[in-house]
Amino acid sequence: MRVIEISKPGGPEVLVLGEREVPAPGPGQVRLRVAYAGVNRPDALQRAGAYAPPPGASDLPGLEASGQVVAVGQGVPETAMGQRVCALLPGGGYAEEVVTPWAHCLPVPEGMSMAQAACLPETFFTVWTNVFMRGGLRGGETFLVHGGSSGIGTTAIQLAHLFGARVFATAGSAEKCDACVSLGAERAINYKTEDYTSVLADAGGADVILDMVGGDYIPRNIQTLKPDGRLVMIAFLGGAKAEVNFAQIMAKRLTVTGSTLRPQTDQAKAEIAEALREQVWPMLAAGRLAPVMDSEYPMDRAADAHAHMESSTHIGKIVLNIGG
Repeated sequence: MRVIEISKPGGPEVLVLGEREVPAPGPGQVRLRVAYAGVNRPDALQRAGAYAPPPGASDLPGLEASGQVVAVGQGVPETAMGQRVCALLPGGGYAEEVVTPWAHCLPVPEGMSMAQAACLPETFFTVWTNVFMRGGLRGGETFLVHGGSSGIGTTAIQLAHLFGARVFATAGSAEKCDACVSLGAERAINYKTEDYTSVLADAGGADVILDMVGGDYIPRNIQTLKPDGRLVMIAFLGGAKAEVNFAQIMAKRLTVTGSTLRPQTDQAKAEIAEALREQVWPMLAAGRLAPVMDSEYPMDRAADAHAHMESSTHIGKIVLNIGG
């Protein structure tokens, strides 16, 4: 099968077309013939040598894909064969075929294209586990997401809005801010020209903040949270270290937490998948929310897709057309 390999740690140019043996599904796994693969920041981190695959995972990039089940491992029902699914992957999505646990697969929502479906797993699993499971966001609360025009951001805005939260977002241009508002944000803040802490102070503060920036945003987030607020960290584009006044955390009874998705156990990911199946997938099938797609690249232009993602000019998700 054709694959995209990381020839050595480095920039987008190290992504090269190669060939591998087709993988065999193990117990509890299925093999997908990949239609589209999502392109995500962790793929770029892995390409740069900063995010090693967990033990036993493929060394190929790609953490989500859409496709058709073409083989099943021991313990997987035969009815899985032929199903059109999208799946969270341990790795290996930049390939014509990939194996993943059946419990991490979800059906392609009715009426949705395979390209759109490939945009769902990584962002929806991440947002659900961090905003709703760890952050405990409830209807009526105020939610702030940084990077509102990213794949994670556009998903978080829609879900928080649909579950009844008051939504704010930061983004880096007027166009990106407009996109955030169109998805359900009450207010989008251009971080290049405005201070989000002032805007949120005028709104009464935030109950939950989803942050992928880190760095000097961390103490500002703590300042922005209401009493009993929750700060959830999922990435550190601005750096992983900050000076923090813990007296503020104690005085306001704050929770500071965070997670990464890939190292979690198969069982934990299966539980997230089941929650999404019950509470979110019906909304997708009903057309109440949808992934925001920025662009599609052919498989052999994976390097261009990475360069586009790292330019931060995109709004929403980027996908690779593997066999669509």
